[in-house]
Amino acid sequence: MGKLLSCLVTTYFVLAFVVPFKISAQDNKKPTLPTDTLPQKLSAKPPDHFLITPLVPKDNPVTVAKISLGRKLFFDPILSKNNTVSCASCHQPQHGFASPDALAIGIGGTKGKRNAPSLLNRSFGKSFFWDGRTKTLELQSLEPIKNKAEFDSSVTDVIARLKSKPEYVKQFQTAFSTKKSTTGQPQNLVTSQNLAQALATFQRTLYSGETPVDQFQSGQYNALTQLERQGLWIFESRGNCWKCHSGDNFSDEQFHNTGIGYGTENRDLGRFQFTQKKQDKGKFKTPTLREVEHTAPYMHDGSLKTLREVVEFYNAGGNSNDPNLDRNMKPLGLTEKEIDSVVAFLKALSARKKVAKKQSRPKKR
Repeated sequence: MGKLLSCLVTTYFVLAFVVPFKISAQDNKKPTLPTDTLPQKLSAKPPDHFLITPLVPKDNPVTVAKISLGRKLFFDPILSKNNTVSCASCHQPQHGFASPDALAIGIGGTKGKRNAPSLLNRSFGKSFFWDGRTKTLELQSLEPIKNKAEFDSSVTDVIARLKSKPEYVKQFQTAFSTKKSTTGQPQNLVTSQNLAQALATFQRTLYSGETPVDQFQSGQYNALTQLERQGLWIFESRGNCWKCHSGDNFSDEQFHNTGIGYGTENRDLGRFQFTQKKQDKGKFKTPTLREVEHTAPYMHDGSLKTLREVVEFYNAGGNSNDPNLDRNMKPLGLTEKEIDSVVAFLKALSARKKVAKKQSRPKKR
């Protein structure tokens, strides 16, 4: 594993591909098919300064061949019923591996139930989907194939289509040839398990971790403006943001009810639909804030279009009418200027040009 990682070029490629965008109307919108414009070499090595460790199953070690296969599958609409939707359709590189649409758009322009979350840094994930219903990237990877609102296919049909493509058969053989046959006969390596492992392995290369905030925290004190520093101070103090958006990935990987959607018809009950526990009603997983400037719209239902709307929502204490509201949701009393500073800080969690390494701490007045 060490040799593999050392021979790969550590490239935080997402940092070069996130660009500003406008929210587009979803009415009658068809799914997009982004092309692969990522750097040629990708790495499963996380940023050096991260203290957390990627969660890689023992039965699915990272290899260059699996990264290559998973990458090809990720951008290929062959996984969908009519070859019109790919994984990249909802997880677009230029949008922080999220979608600019409020609700995910699947096959035939079908609107999904929730906003497509970013796939960045999911190698650290302890559960997946907004409701945390799967425990590994491998399990998560196959779910969109079976979802009527996403790919509307079946894993069995997808495997049959992949087997009909000689180039895929060859890539599966290359990626999984170390798996031993128990019969001594030529092994069928185009399987659902290997499909899931390849897709999961590619997703473990999607990192973001080189931002002005990281530079500031490593001692490059002019990496952040005064406004951004004020936002960081509020984030880590009376803003209470850190209580949920904590650690290197700015997520506690837990589930919280902020009151989004309360009082609306047919409200999405989130984690409750998976656990059936009353206390989980309205709870959704804390998303990472990495590259958050580029992953709008926000919340599980895409109801907040801008970061300012998000900060204003939390500043008001969320939806206080919700009886199951998270206990940390309380009015913050931030001024307009302070809201500006938090928004500026959040934007600094996205990539920019690096500043010079030799920086001195600003002198106290």
